[in-house]
Amino acid sequence: SQVCSQCGIKDGPKPLHIREWTCGACGAHLDRDINAAVNVAKAAGLAVSACGARVRPGHLVPAQREETGTHPKPKPVTTGRQAGISVL
Repeated sequence: SQVCSQCGIKDGPKPLHIREWTCGACGAHLDRDINAAVNVAKAAGLAVSACGARVRPGHLVPAQREETGTHPKPKPVTTGRQAGISVL
């Protein structure tokens, strides 16, 4: 990952043989794979602080009334005579 998971500064590309690096902006010592995993988790909104911060927001926004429930299927239009195999 090119982005420091501690401060968010883009430090630029690194060759694959560089497995650990120190952020030039904040001085954090980072493992390449762990740093990338932390950045992915943050991007997915799953990061939890060491203090035990909540993963989900404290309140959920309910769906609007017109979005709730199921929608009835339209009934088929029938005529006096059903389509299909004719009576012999």
